[in-house]
Amino acid sequence: MPKSRKNTLDALALKSGLAGSAKRKTAQRTKGSKKRQARADAITRTDATDSSSGPLVADGQPDDRATVLGRIWSIIERHKDGDPELSHSARLLEKGTIRVVQKLGEEAIECLIEALAGNRVALIGESADLLYHLLVVWVNAGIKPEEVWAELERRERVSLVAGQSRNTLRKLSGALVTGTTKIP
Repeated sequence: MPKSRKNTLDALALKSGLAGSAKRKTAQRTKGSKKRQARADAITRTDATDSSSGPLVADGQPDDRATVLGRIWSIIERHKDGDPELSHSARLLEKGTIRVVQKLGEEAIECLIEALAGNRVALIGESADLLYHLLVVWVNAGIKPEEVWAELERRERVSLVAGQSRNTLRKLSGALVTGTTKIP
């Protein structure tokens, strides 16, 4: 990595208070990956039939992988009043809104650091952490995934309509300029 880029990353990490945290987390990710995978497999086995949020749709086709967000939200929702000794989600939610949103912010900064470093593998892991902590924020705020999906779908419709309007205007303006042969 070029020295100037490393200095930029170090400065960003220091500003965010994560100088040692990102390095520690990268080391812990490798060490704890087997344990984390075992837990993920157990969750998948026990909650495979729980998909209260329904599938997301991409290009008119259901995307079963996207329903994982709904399943994880359901798990967090079920664990919010659970035993903090047994559930990371319960432990985090027990600490209150300030700690919940602080964790979301920390994960967002860690994503930025890995993106700037060009570390694709670590960025994928940090992105998963960020999405998990966003779901915890939703549970804490009483927001259901369906509410967010509906807002995204509304924005998609607005974007499509705006895009179609721009394309129509471009076609019309192109026809006006190049579509006539009667101008000398």
